[in-house]
Amino acid sequence: HQGSADPEAPQTKLRGKVIKFGWLEGVYMRCLLNIWGVMLFLRVSWMVGQSGWIFSLLIVILANSVTLITSLSMSAVATNGRIQAGGVYYMISRSLGPEFGGSIGLMFTIANSIASATYIIGFCDSLKDLMKYYFDGAIIIDGALNDTRLVGVITLCAVLGLAIVGMDWVTRVQMALLFLLIGSQIDFIIGAIIGPTDTLEEARGFVGMSVDLLRENGMSDYRVYEGEKQGFFSVFGVFFTAVTGIVAGANLSGDLKDPSVAIPRGTLAAILTTFITYMIYPIMIAAGTVRDATGNETAYLQYKDNVSNIWENPTFTNESCYKGYGENDVPHCEFGLINSFQVMELMSAWGPLIYAGCFAATLSSAIASLVGAPRVLQALAKDKLYPGIHIFSKGYGANNDPVRGYILVFVISFACIMIGDLNLVSTLLSNFFLASYCLINISCFHATLIKSPGWRPSFKYYNSWVSLIGGLMCLAVMFLIDWVTALITFVCVIGLYMFVSYRNPDVNWGSSTQAQTYVTALKATLDLISVEEHVKNYRPQLLVLSGSAGSRPPLLDFAQSITKNISLLSLGHVIQGPQTQRIRNALSRQSYNWLARHKIRAFYSLVEGNNLEDGSRNLFQLVGLGKLRPNMVLLGYKANWGKCDRQELKAYFDTLHEALDMYLGIAILRVPQGLDYSQIIEDEDTPVVMNGNDTSITANIEEMKRNQSAGQLSQDDNGSEASSPPGSPTLERATNNDPAADEKAIKRRASLANLYRGPGGVELSKDVLSNITMFKRKQKKGTIDVWWLYDDGGLTLLVPYILTTRSQWSNCKLRVFALANRKDELDMEQRSMANLLAKFRIDYSDVIVIPDVAKRAAESSRMEFDKLIEDFQAKSSEEISKEDEGTLICEAELLGQREKTNRHLRLRELLLENSKDSSLVVMTLPMPRKSSVSAPLYMAWLETLTRDMPPFLLIRGNQTSVLTFYS
Repeated sequence: HQGSADPEAPQTKLRGKVIKFGWLEGVYMRCLLNIWGVMLFLRVSWMVGQSGWIFSLLIVILANSVTLITSLSMSAVATNGRIQAGGVYYMISRSLGPEFGGSIGLMFTIANSIASATYIIGFCDSLKDLMKYYFDGAIIIDGALNDTRLVGVITLCAVLGLAIVGMDWVTRVQMALLFLLIGSQIDFIIGAIIGPTDTLEEARGFVGMSVDLLRENGMSDYRVYEGEKQGFFSVFGVFFTAVTGIVAGANLSGDLKDPSVAIPRGTLAAILTTFITYMIYPIMIAAGTVRDATGNETAYLQYKDNVSNIWENPTFTNESCYKGYGENDVPHCEFGLINSFQVMELMSAWGPLIYAGCFAATLSSAIASLVGAPRVLQALAKDKLYPGIHIFSKGYGANNDPVRGYILVFVISFACIMIGDLNLVSTLLSNFFLASYCLINISCFHATLIKSPGWRPSFKYYNSWVSLIGGLMCLAVMFLIDWVTALITFVCVIGLYMFVSYRNPDVNWGSSTQAQTYVTALKATLDLISVEEHVKNYRPQLLVLSGSAGSRPPLLDFAQSITKNISLLSLGHVIQGPQTQRIRNALSRQSYNWLARHKIRAFYSLVEGNNLEDGSRNLFQLVGLGKLRPNMVLLGYKANWGKCDRQELKAYFDTLHEALDMYLGIAILRVPQGLDYSQIIEDEDTPVVMNGNDTSITANIEEMKRNQSAGQLSQDDNGSEASSPPGSPTLERATNNDPAADEKAIKRRASLANLYRGPGGVELSKDVLSNITMFKRKQKKGTIDVWWLYDDGGLTLLVPYILTTRSQWSNCKLRVFALANRKDELDMEQRSMANLLAKFRIDYSDVIVIPDVAKRAAESSRMEFDKLIEDFQAKSSEEISKEDEGTLICEAELLGQREKTNRHLRLRELLLENSKDSSLVVMTLPMPRKSSVSAPLYMAWLETLTRDMPPFLLIRGNQTSVLTFYS
């Protein structure tokens, strides 16, 4: 298991003796003290009176089944690697993850802090009863709440002092309390065997053990208790708290010599020991005491000699309790199994020793709670799952005692003692503990279910399905005890789970939930293979040729607005090789960290290639798994095509054909300021040097950035466009002039400014930051103009429609432009197009049919185009060498493509006329037959269409239908 280091832990050796405990004194003794609680002396007899000894044994078996199964599960978890400090919290957090562990850890700490107070209040109540019966009703202040407060605070201070002195003294005191607890039980056994010593004990219901009385008390006789008619499950809920406490030893896991041995052995031995006593005592109680007794010694003696069986005395019947009272009056019986909680004291050889046992039970539980809670809190604080609690991670002395945690628990317990009455929260505490038991069982079941190779517990006596049953039983018991507090517990667990999940702690503990993520993903991916594709389920799965994640932020933001975490998004990065695996790992780590910071969920793939075409071909072939494979490539427009190396230009052009050859859709994005900001933004992640003898990975990566030939192969290196971006008309239109939104906008800009920094950490200018984040912001009210020029399967329509469903583009309406086949049928074409869009269920604001696209373009447009291609022209094809093939334009090519050239020039004029002020232009990408057009002529067409325009997206589907009429 991997835990978080304590930054405050001293580096020097601490003074003092390190105390570590074995299974006997570390686990067995502490579990006995917690399980043999005050309920043993006060509620077992009441359970027998209500349910009879037969059903009481069934309750004991059922309750111990829950704790036994939980202990088996806990033993399995505890032996699957080294257990550190933190007990139940540590086991659950390392098994099910920080979310469940964090919620249970905090609840466990609070519950134990309050439980410490409840145990001390129980001690005070027993002390007041002792003073009442044996000291003639003596009081300290008022014999009520103030006595509880005074004695409780003194006791709490004593327990705190004991904890601070050290675990060695805690163990000694608990050992003494255990002997006292055992002595009180021996006192009860001896007294039960001896029988009553006077007629007063007989009058109070203790008549001596007999088989006939045992038979009489065999079946149930459920009565009203605290205003509610009792039943099997209500009695079970009351008794169950008597068997909790099985994690008392596990919570001190950091103080054990060998937790993996001590926790299973000590816990199971304690459960077996207490189970035997809980099975014997109900039988002894049922055999020796009647259910009802008036305690009237005179009346008892009057009838004693007139009955054949002593328990048939009229003073021992339920009717005698009501004699002389109205039918609805409260019975006046104070004694008997059902009416008195002091039956074990009555049956004992010496009554005060039973009170001493109650004192031992309450004080030992209070000590265990006050000692255990700070240790869980300390482990929780070290893991930094919650803000503000790290101060409690510091330990003192050789045993790393959580003194600060002691003080906190003391303060909480002190406040609870001042309240004085905690009956309202007692069931809530039981539910908190049961929730932790439930998660222990679920941890074991889940780890076994997913069959992780790392799940190899040395404890073999467990079964995953039995653990699941144990977890469900814990849930059932929670609702049996009190369904309201069970719901409150659920709300607490879910609320804390969501809080820890929202904070997303940076921990890696190899939890079973992490393994479950893998298993679920693998199964779903394999199942997806057999799912036949259907046009209704089509969604764009993007491969973005982005380079490293931080190189082209606008491109990734735009891609994210298409996929939005509900479709595949993969990043492709091509570098020249060969590179070492260390550099590849560092680049991958940088990109994934960048994606995490910017909340973009995507995959990152790094390949080596001689050029963009070579590397992209590898990406097209390899990226994806099964049906989770890209069906569309998104790349940036190569704005420097007129100045770059001609082979680089050809590689970019050939990359488009490679994508189409592999039946992939293509999308090219151009924005006025360019997409490449790799020279402007500083990456926050700096790869580390692996060791002193290695070459610095940082230096290697920086060299790759400086040297384009040895680094990232860019498809849209914009030169000065990105380094000094001009103001964008689109961005100016998107500026929010609403004063009410100013404060929100300022906060958002501040957060974005923290994400992006220039070299050396300098703050970027407002304009540059605005350009980088243009697709993160909500667009101002405008239009997305779709120029649907060819039928490519519908991708040109689907992508802009998807954009309009995203919050960033929700203010933009869809306008669809189409070309008319005949000028005299414009109205019919427009109606036909509108009808088609309606059938496709595409929400649009307007349909515009363009009639005269074949018209000759203006001379000025032709002159601009000629200027674009003048550096690439050759007089004839004979002048073009084999090396320059496809990178120069001959006269024959110009002549053969003059109609297409004119078409693009004419489209340019129509774009300027209709879409100059739109928020986004989407147009079908012209894609000529391979080898029919050279790279520079093709790029000149694209330049003509997109230059000085708003953000422009050119799309070409792979002829696969992505839209359908049918439901």
